[in-house]
Parts: sequence; C-alpha cells; structure tokens
Amino acid sequence: MDGKKPYVMAVVIQVIYTGLYVVSKAAFDQGMNTFVFIFYRQAAATLLLLPLAIILERRNAPPMSLRLFTKLFMYALLGNTISMNVYNISLKYTSATVGSATSNSVPVVTFFLAVLLRLEVIRLRTLSGMAKAAGVALCLGGVLVIALYAGPAISPLNHHRAFTNEAASRGGGGGGRTRWVKGTFLMLLSNTAWSLWIVLQASLLKEYPNKLLATLLQCALSTLQSLLLAAAVVRADAAAWRLRLDAGLLAVAYTGFVVTGVSFYLQAWCIEKKGPVFLAMSNPLCFVLTIFCSSFFLGEIVHLGSILGGILLVAGLYSVLWGKSKEHNMQLTLAAAATVQVKQQQDDSADNKMDIAADEDEKQQKLASPEQQV
Repeated sequence: MDGKKPYVMAVVIQVIYTGLYVVSKAAFDQGMNTFVFIFYRQAAATLLLLPLAIILERRNAPPMSLRLFTKLFMYALLGNTISMNVYNISLKYTSATVGSATSNSVPVVTFFLAVLLRLEVIRLRTLSGMAKAAGVALCLGGVLVIALYAGPAISPLNHHRAFTNEAASRGGGGGGRTRWVKGTFLMLLSNTAWSLWIVLQASLLKEYPNKLLATLLQCALSTLQSLLLAAAVVRADAAAWRLRLDAGLLAVAYTGFVVTGVSFYLQAWCIEKKGPVFLAMSNPLCFVLTIFCSSFFLGEIVHLGSILGGILLVAGLYSVLWGKSKEHNMQLTLAAAATVQVKQQQDDSADNKMDIAADEDEKQQKLASPEQQV
C-alpha cells in the first residue's frame, strides 16, 4: 500500500486543482470581482499559515535584511499578486477548461526561462535536446490553437448545472472571440510570471532557507499588495467587497484553505517521495477532469479547439519532461562511469604500490642472503 500512496496523492492533488478552476470560474461568472477575490484568497492563506509558522518556526527564523525584504516584496508582487490577478482576468474571459489546459505549459515555460537565464542548456544535436526544443514548440502551438481556433462545440453534459449563469454556457466567457483571444494570451502571460517566480525561488531559498516563513511572508505581502490594487480598481463600490453565501465565498474558502493548505503540503510530500517530474506527469489528469466537471457543473460548451490545444500542451509537457529525464539518466551514467574509472585507477595505483613494495622486499632479501650464508 505504501508504494501506491504517491499515486493516490497525485490524483488527490489534481482533483483539488480541478475544483480550483471550476469553483473560481463559477465565482467570476456570478459577478465576483477578480481583484477582490485575490485579496480574500491571500488573506485566507495568510491566516492559515501564520499560526503554523508561529508554532513550528518561531525559533528558526533567519535574520531579515532590507535587501532580502525588498526581494521578498518583489517576488510576492510577481508570483502572487500579478500572476494571480492576470490569471483570474484571463479565466473570466475564457473557461475553466482553458485554465486547466494552459497549466500544462508552466513546466515548459519554466524550462524555457531557465534556458534564457542560462540555468539550463539545450543541446540540439542530442536526442534529449531536440525533445526539449520540440516541447517548447508544441506548447506555443497549443496556446495558438486555443486562442485562434474554436472548432465545433461539444454540448454540456448537464443542462441543469449547479452554478447557473448564462455566461458560462457560451464557452467564451460571455464576451466574444476577441475577449477569448485576449484571455488566452493573458493566461500565458500569467503562467510566464509564475514560471519566472519558480525559477527565482531557487536563489531565494538559498538566501532564506526557511520555506514556511518565506511562503508566509510572500502571502502576507501579497495580501497588502492585493488590497491596495483592489481598492484602486473597485474604489467606493462596497457591494464588490461583500461576501455572500454563494460561489464567491466557496471559492475564497476553497482556494485559501484547501489549495494553499492541503495541496501545497501534498505536493511537497509527493516531490519528496517521487520527485518533481512525477508530479508534473500527473498534470494532464486535471485537464481531463476539468473538461467533464466544467461541462457538468458550469454547463460550459467546450470547443474542439480547446481540446486540441490542450492535447498539444500535454504533448509539449511530456516532450520536455522526457528530454530532461533522458539527459538526467545520461548524466547518471557518465557519473557512474567516472566513479568506476576513478576506482579502477585507485585499484591500479594500490596494485602498483604493492608491486613496488614486493620488489623492495625481494631486493632486501637478496642483499641480506650473503650475510646469512656467512
């Protein structure tokens, strides 16, 4: 049973993220302001993480300098405030299916940014290098297909949906093709900002190694940033800030506590047990689940273009992951060969020393033999 636990947890994670796309889309379709939503989501996440940090890490807090605080502020602005707000606007323009499909581009975009920052290398003359380059191209192709090609519509599975709103049934966020195209590219922009944040976290955690406190501080800073941004956009509209017993309140509670609290822990556990590639390999399951759930609960009309684009994005994801896996295995093989070679050289050196010592003993015996004969 222990061997199956990572697979079960991976499925649970994808189910949680399916709920994220569906519930968030339902909240926006029912009129919840996207900027206010992010403020409440980040505030809920901060309230969840704060007691955990106090209980578990109050004695392990690394020293905080002005330079480090500024870096945390900028990373929170990029990876939380900007990325999430742009993503929610794009989700309002498109559909839950598109949100789930484009999430498969995150590992590919992260790899591409790592190449630009010279943290990764593409060797086009190798099979793994060609696979990684093909993955980037497939990812871009998938985004273009989703944005520019609608195709035939697939009728919703359930016409009596749980979250009723006419915008959802149009499959384009209720704003026509221009809004759909804009939303798709905004979603890619959001994923790019998130991917850049992922790349930058590696250097941040070397400087500030406490993961829980780093996450808490970025959530708290993002809450303040989101509050100021929402206040600037919404201004005096008090109704936009009011939470009701509807999909908006459900979305805030779900994203703040379940996504941030439960899924983040499960992801860390899966990565520790099986590595990041294993978790990324399960992402397409969320895409399939979201197609069915958005159609059933939201009544979304899924277009063929969204499915084809999602398939290209999944293919791009697997191509990059396969190339990285192939390259990693090659590095392990070379390292093992180098270790064997070093060991062989050490053994040869030890044998040579033993031979030299034996020769010296033999010479000593020959020199000593005439005296013994006398």
